[in-house]
Amino acid sequence: MHSILQPEGWAKPIGYANGVAARGRLVFVGGQVGWNADCRFEHDDLVGQVRQTLANVVAVLAEAGARPEHLTSMTWYFTDKAEYQANLKEIGDAYRAVIGRHYPAMAAVEVTALMEDRAKVEIQAMAVVPD
Repeated sequence: MHSILQPEGWAKPIGYANGVAARGRLVFVGGQVGWNADCRFEHDDLVGQVRQTLANVVAVLAEAGARPEHLTSMTWYFTDKAEYQANLKEIGDAYRAVIGRHYPAMAAVEVTALMEDRAKVEIQAMAVVPD
């Protein structure tokens, strides 16, 4: 079971949790980018890559018998902060379409580049499957 950590008096975050407490089997998802199962990019736009990246995270979770609601932490790496901010609504729509309305603890970081030249986003995640 997961518990959202929301310190008293803090403004409620939108689209993420400040913290999550969980007990169970840990599942670590290595950095996923927006390419398909054949390691080919089908999208060069950020939103398309976010949707595919999230689908890749869910596919790795499924291999461990985990589901999106088991996610406890995600770190998002973007190559362009301005592009991310300009597409927040569409990114949120893609997130809810793939993950649902489950919001783990998250961090978003702008980086100068990712290992795959065409990648605009990379997401690393952790999940806890309840005992």
